[in-house]
Amino acid sequence: MVIHFLGGTEKLKRVEGFVFKSDLKPCNKDITNENVESLWVEISVGLKVTKKMVIGVCYKPPRIDEGDEAQLLLQMEEASKLGQVVVMGDFNYPDNDWSNGVAKSEKASRFVNMLNDNFLFQAVQEPTRNASILDLGISNNNELISNICVGEHLGNSDHNMVSFEIMLQRQLYKGVTKTLNFRRADFASIRASLQCVNWERLFMGLDTEGKWNIFKTLLCRYTQQYIPLVSKERHRKAKPLWLNKGVSVEVGKKRRAFRAFKLAGTAETFIRYKEANKACKKAIKQAKIEMERDIAARSKKNPKLFFNYVNSKKMKQEGVGTLLSWGGKLVDENGEKAEILNSYFSSVYTSEEPANEGFPLNMPSSSNLATDAWVTQEEIQKRLEHVKVNKGPGPDGIHPRVLNELSAVIAKPLHLIFQDLLRSGMVPRDWRIANVVPLFKKGSRSQPENYRPVSLTSVVGKLLEGVIRDRVLEYIAVHNTISLCQHGFMRNRSCQTNLVAFYEEVSRNLDAGMAVDVIYLDFAKAFDTVPHRRLMIKLRNIGLEHNICNWIENWLKDRVQRVVVNGTFSNWTSVVSGVPQGSVLGPLLFNLFINGLEVGIDSTVSIFADDTKLCKTISSMQDAAALQSDLTKLDNWAANWKMRFNVDKCKVMHFGRNNINANYLLNGSVLGVSLMEKDLGVFVDNKLSNARQCHSVATKANKVLSCIKKGIDSRDENIILPLYRSLVRPHLEYAV
Repeated sequence: MVIHFLGGTEKLKRVEGFVFKSDLKPCNKDITNENVESLWVEISVGLKVTKKMVIGVCYKPPRIDEGDEAQLLLQMEEASKLGQVVVMGDFNYPDNDWSNGVAKSEKASRFVNMLNDNFLFQAVQEPTRNASILDLGISNNNELISNICVGEHLGNSDHNMVSFEIMLQRQLYKGVTKTLNFRRADFASIRASLQCVNWERLFMGLDTEGKWNIFKTLLCRYTQQYIPLVSKERHRKAKPLWLNKGVSVEVGKKRRAFRAFKLAGTAETFIRYKEANKACKKAIKQAKIEMERDIAARSKKNPKLFFNYVNSKKMKQEGVGTLLSWGGKLVDENGEKAEILNSYFSSVYTSEEPANEGFPLNMPSSSNLATDAWVTQEEIQKRLEHVKVNKGPGPDGIHPRVLNELSAVIAKPLHLIFQDLLRSGMVPRDWRIANVVPLFKKGSRSQPENYRPVSLTSVVGKLLEGVIRDRVLEYIAVHNTISLCQHGFMRNRSCQTNLVAFYEEVSRNLDAGMAVDVIYLDFAKAFDTVPHRRLMIKLRNIGLEHNICNWIENWLKDRVQRVVVNGTFSNWTSVVSGVPQGSVLGPLLFNLFINGLEVGIDSTVSIFADDTKLCKTISSMQDAAALQSDLTKLDNWAANWKMRFNVDKCKVMHFGRNNINANYLLNGSVLGVSLMEKDLGVFVDNKLSNARQCHSVATKANKVLSCIKKGIDSRDENIILPLYRSLVRPHLEYAV
């Protein structure tokens, strides 16, 4: 089906429009204006379950009347409210820098501000006419447009062809899931039942696995007995947060009044309907004000609450999109997607031969652990009381809300179990299995490599992980185990301390007239490829107690995981390397593993988790050779410890006017030269200018302000100011 219109002057007879497959059922959307060259069409995608999308095509002449341009912006703003929207066309803004959203004219600035205010994203990043990006692809979901290709000229046009794919996630079914109904939970009866248990007698003669299993069985039995289940329909549209009982009553009155008016048709029934309608609107307005006041107050401590509320109004695709299988086939069935992701996640694991004589194994003597000194019943109860109750359960099915509510009565049995586990170094099987949730990072949603695996593990297991982590942190603080160049996951260190210390040195050398080379290094799949045997060598070499090392070794050994997509699970697969992302111990173990990276390096090394920077003043080729030598040492360290640098993402930046711009090799490849890097969220260029960073921060802050503007109906300063302080100012105050 072809839908088109005539645009431009009568001489040009400019024809623009669409060609659609007929099964998309296109129909015109009446938001056009006679002074604006645009066409808007709604299409329907899907068979049994359809999704509607608005497609727009626009042409803005290079010289356009200011009023007509305002009408075009207004059209796009109106279209953004209609659901999923994709807009394309020749917008003739040649002086926009779309790589960072910088507008270089007043007209372009109005256009960019309109995009930001309405959550619209421009996706084309390559020139479409000479050196300018004139032809744009815009959507209100930054994951909707993908695989953009700027091709050759078409016919006599002086513009390049632009093609892209629109990725819609098809809704296959409305599944039903059952969850615990805590509103009707009888926690008093569960507490009374558990208080009657003689745990010492019950645990007598059992090994650690048996003790854990009997505790879990009793807890789950009473949970099922005293907490009913409630069915929830997947993909069902959630009711508005402001829809309270009072509003529901007024809505009911309005509907009854309307039905009475339709039946009788008298002036009296119409007046009653108008009164009911007015009362309903007033109740809704008041309910929204109260809801927003509550959200604003709670967002001070939990900013995520506000963004969840605003995101519920945005056209944002959630979850796992349609995936590209190994054979190049697009897959949208949940089970197949789970298997594809599970296969990809396991493909990056490191195979490791037994540690050999080439590794330093200087195991210091250490007495066994006094478990009573490491964990007490009071500490366990305190940790239970601070469990985050809004998180989901692990594979063992124990909900954190249940643990929190029963903290006083389950602290004792857990203390007995934890003591036994620490003495024996054993780990229950339930704590070594994980449900993996794929979290989208960036790029195309159809590519498995653009998802990060986050492990959901036993909440009880995480409690003991927290105990061990805190004690190990105390130990390494006393013994200065971790290098001062590591700023990640360390007390009193942060992104800011890393950036300030490192660039202070760079800036000082530049002020002294020296040239500086900085090499930015990126490990490939760092957390997933940590080899377990080599990690245990590191832990034993720093002098940790034998039973803690044994516990961590058993915690890592024989781990299995499965990927879950929309409630559908993949098959189980073994985890042979890495530290679980989402675990409590994982970040600390990674720090201990990577510790020592800087040993023998003469250049300055700065590390945040796995993000590593290497820096040296360069005044001659001998200095460059010394930096190359240090880079080679780091490459050798990575090879010895079964890690790998992602050479394509590793870059060198040359600072200083008199820099000799030397080349550096990593794993046989010449490092690419970068003029700008994003270092721990901060844009850094080779002139140490903060212009790009300030613009980026201002853009982020303005987008949050737009979220507040569109997401909060109230303009009460008691609501707006707290939101500004907690959500906008942090962007303006970070690294600017």
